[in-house]
Amino acid sequence: MRIGIYPGSFDPVTFGHIDIIKRASRLVDILIIGVLTNSSKAPLFTTKERAEFLKIATADISNVKIEEYQGLLVDYAREKQANVIFRGLRAVTDFEYELQLAQTNHILNAAVDTVFLTTSMEYAYLSSSTVKEIASYGGNIEKFVPAPIVQAIYDKYQELRRV
Repeated sequence: MRIGIYPGSFDPVTFGHIDIIKRASRLVDILIIGVLTNSSKAPLFTTKERAEFLKIATADISNVKIEEYQGLLVDYAREKQANVIFRGLRAVTDFEYELQLAQTNHILNAAVDTVFLTTSMEYAYLSSSTVKEIASYGGNIEKFVPAPIVQAIYDKYQELRRV
């Protein structure tokens, strides 16, 4: 059985992420979406909230599982018996960073390979950071994230304004 992992912070999940998830899910028997806490980022949503958004956004993809994890990706891959890690590339600038990670991960766990999927052109510009920036000013994010989570993003910014 081929098990793949698509790791990320998904803060929040975008149509670009969904594009990669759909395409990666066709290449493996089980695709685990690993929702992590990235220590170099200040997340808007908790890991649990991000995992819930992903469950909603991927409900129609039967071989996808959403899980939260901490620690090294290669250790998580070993624990899940995954043999492939999927990473999305938007631009050349992503490649340099992702290549370093892939090479390091391969040294740490040679049983796992990294597969890069280039983002579809319609999402090449899209990032969670961009979505958060637009939403923080009340801009329209409906073209960037799944409909069921749009209001939750706006609500989070309303909540932060009250604090």
